[in-house]
Amino acid sequence: MKRYLAPLLLLAGCVAPMAPRQPQPPLAADAGAWYAAAAAAGKPVYRLDPGKSLIAVKVYSGGPFAAMGHDHLIAARNLNGFAAPGDGRADFQFRLDEMSIDETALRHGAGMAKAVPREAIEGTRENMLGRVLQSASYPIVKLSAASIPGSAGVVRLSISLHGVTRTVDVPASVTMDRETLNATGRFTLKQTDFGITPMSIFGGGLVVRDAMDLEFRLHARRMR
Repeated sequence: MKRYLAPLLLLAGCVAPMAPRQPQPPLAADAGAWYAAAAAAGKPVYRLDPGKSLIAVKVYSGGPFAAMGHDHLIAARNLNGFAAPGDGRADFQFRLDEMSIDETALRHGAGMAKAVPREAIEGTRENMLGRVLQSASYPIVKLSAASIPGSAGVVRLSISLHGVTRTVDVPASVTMDRETLNATGRFTLKQTDFGITPMSIFGGGLVVRDAMDLEFRLHARRMR
């Protein structure tokens, strides 16, 4: 029985497949041209440093048999994008197929000390990033942030994932000087808001929770 149960448990950090979607429309024209023009006009424009920027996503197992599954931490490091604080906007993106899963240092830093077997990590990559999000067909996650007049410390964030776009208001701390810009924040998303049905097996005994916790640390340098 154990050898048949193991593959099911590997799905504890994954989500169930979604219904087929129409092909994702082509990506919009590169926003970099707008930021390059703004920088050339003398506006303060900052380019993200992928070596010092990070988006981390916590995905949790749930249900009466939650202890049989694993919580996972999935991270995007290769962020590409720009910010123009004077215009109250930022645009950035990352590739799903470049995300890491359960980096040891990140898990410990996030208080997720429980070790995850390699098989579970690879199962999550194949099932969530591959089968469910179809990273080969929909590789790009795009994010656009805009300041909200009169709402200091909150930005309006538009997230495009697997052909679905949702907008959320996100608390954010932003500091900058003439050379650098840093932004940090935390917020929660629901998988169902993007048309994703969280996984459930054993009659709901083992599930993936709908809510995902996200944390971002962005570092950018002034364009010249």
